[in-house]
Amino acid sequence: MKKLTLKFGGTSVGSIEKIKKVAKIIKKRHQEGNNIIVVVSAMSGATNELLKKSNLISKKFDNKELDVLLSAGEQISCSLLTGALIEIDVRARSWMGWQIPILTDENHTTSQIIKIKTEEVLNFISNRGVAVIAGFQGVTKNSRITTLGRGGSDLSAVVISKFFQTDSCEIYTDVEGVYTTDPSMHKKAKKINKISYEEMLEMASLGARVMQPISVQDSMVNNIPVEVRSTFSKKKGTIITSESEINYNKLVTGIAYSKNDAKVTLVGVIDRPGIAANIFQPLGINNINIDMVIQNTSSDKKKTDVTFTIKRADLAKTLRLIKNNKNLNYKKIMHDDRVSKVSIIGAGMIANPGVTYKMFRSLADAKINILAISTSEIKISVLVNEKKTQKAVRTLHKTFKLD
Repeated sequence: MKKLTLKFGGTSVGSIEKIKKVAKIIKKRHQEGNNIIVVVSAMSGATNELLKKSNLISKKFDNKELDVLLSAGEQISCSLLTGALIEIDVRARSWMGWQIPILTDENHTTSQIIKIKTEEVLNFISNRGVAVIAGFQGVTKNSRITTLGRGGSDLSAVVISKFFQTDSCEIYTDVEGVYTTDPSMHKKAKKINKISYEEMLEMASLGARVMQPISVQDSMVNNIPVEVRSTFSKKKGTIITSESEINYNKLVTGIAYSKNDAKVTLVGVIDRPGIAANIFQPLGINNINIDMVIQNTSSDKKKTDVTFTIKRADLAKTLRLIKNNKNLNYKKIMHDDRVSKVSIIGAGMIANPGVTYKMFRSLADAKINILAISTSEIKISVLVNEKKTQKAVRTLHKTFKLD
């Protein structure tokens, strides 16, 4: 008898009809002899509607009270799904985060789970009950409700799998698994049968929206097998597992892209020790994440140009901080918020030299100019003009034989 975590996302429980369908899926898995813990998200759109309501009260709505408000979405879907299970003769019970309890730290709206009390839920499922737990939420030691941030229900599912020592964690969504690239960007995208934790972490961090990076990281650290699959299809999904479980026959596993970036260039910066620290320290203090960095020194070695990328939403704040920085001496500042980051990811490239050249050559042949570059052991990212995003994705998808 296996113990399973089944997590259903917002699109899976987005209507009463979909909730009834999910209940039938759970019943089938339960009848197969499995002990089931279900983690559920809010119905699609519910969290955004609650956020809109909080903004009508105040643009600076108190975070503690915001957590109380936002957790209501999961409470609704949790109750509806449990009711649907009972209706089809499945013994089921719902739990909110505070009832278990799922203990978190006190960083409201972005909390991390510290500990989960397991006895009551384990007793219930061992007596052939189905436990339905509200994802995305927990409670502090001071009995304040908390939420885990965007994508928090995935994180709930992974951490619940860890504490309850389930055999696997299945993430049900509206797609059949993880694809070689976004199918809406390229119709020749193919479902990946198996992908390593490391590759999935890179893809999630670089724009793939199937799982949040922190959820992938937690599953990797705790070696929890995860399957991403569709609620609306009986086909097998994508298994996220360790590299040792995968036979690599391609250089590249997938292509990711992000249209949320902006490029900033400081021209004619006086080149002296500590200049990079002077540029980036105020940005770090203000929680602005720096991605790519390029530094070009002039022939006389007295001045340098520094280019870096940030999230597009941070551009105005970044420009203001730089202009107000009295420790910087530069000729001018330029910026471009119409850029995209396109990345190739694959553990297969570790032992195969020449991947970088192959990527750059194919983009050059497609007349796509590279504005910036960053690399790691299993990924290469380039910055391109936003209008060239789709062409770059399709070019690389074909180049690395993913079509």
